[in-house]
Amino acid sequence: MKYNNVVHGIFVDRPNRFIAHVLVNDIVETVHVKNTGRCRELLIPGAHVILEVCDNPNRKTKYDLICVYKEGIGIVNMDSQAPNKVVGEWLRTHRDITFIKPEYTYGKSRIDFYFEMGEIKCLMEVKGVTLEKDKKAYFPDAPTLRGVKHLKELIGAIDAGYRCYVAFVIQMEEITEVYANEETHLEFAKTLEAAKRAGVTILNLETAVTEDTLKITSEIEKITT
Repeated sequence: MKYNNVVHGIFVDRPNRFIAHVLVNDIVETVHVKNTGRCRELLIPGAHVILEVCDNPNRKTKYDLICVYKEGIGIVNMDSQAPNKVVGEWLRTHRDITFIKPEYTYGKSRIDFYFEMGEIKCLMEVKGVTLEKDKKAYFPDAPTLRGVKHLKELIGAIDAGYRCYVAFVIQMEEITEVYANEETHLEFAKTLEAAKRAGVTILNLETAVTEDTLKITSEIEKITT
């Protein structure tokens, strides 16, 4: 995926989870933050950030905050909408996938993707990963009851004959593994382990990240191995 028009800025502060103040061309702008997570280790005063210029002239905020430079890591894409977009692009490169439906209702949840490989019916939940500690990626960065609910739906779907996946999209380069963040949400960690035991496939998807692009670099065959 590619962003249309990006500019550089310096992060000032974040009054709430939806907006931030960013210095752009010597003017402090109020910008929309495309990630409602905590992101405390990323959005530090003085951090170099990347903004996308909004193409809607009627919107209150002119910019979307999409990336940040983190010391020792480089650029981190923190757009929470990006993982689903790049996974959709990635799935469409698989020659055996014959049908894809995003935002698929299963049970009492909306699962990110339903797709078919011939007669095989598949469900995939996507998680964007921006939290890094000591060169390791962790999820989640805040408690996620919704994430636990979706994992339980996938466990049930395995029993119903579906092939199920959790795809962790690592939104930074040179990190290949994602670990459950037990300190932040022990229930999610335990449910993820239960999902593994039930037969849910866990995918750690590496990406190439630039200021205006994000692309999955992991082999698409991961979903059949």
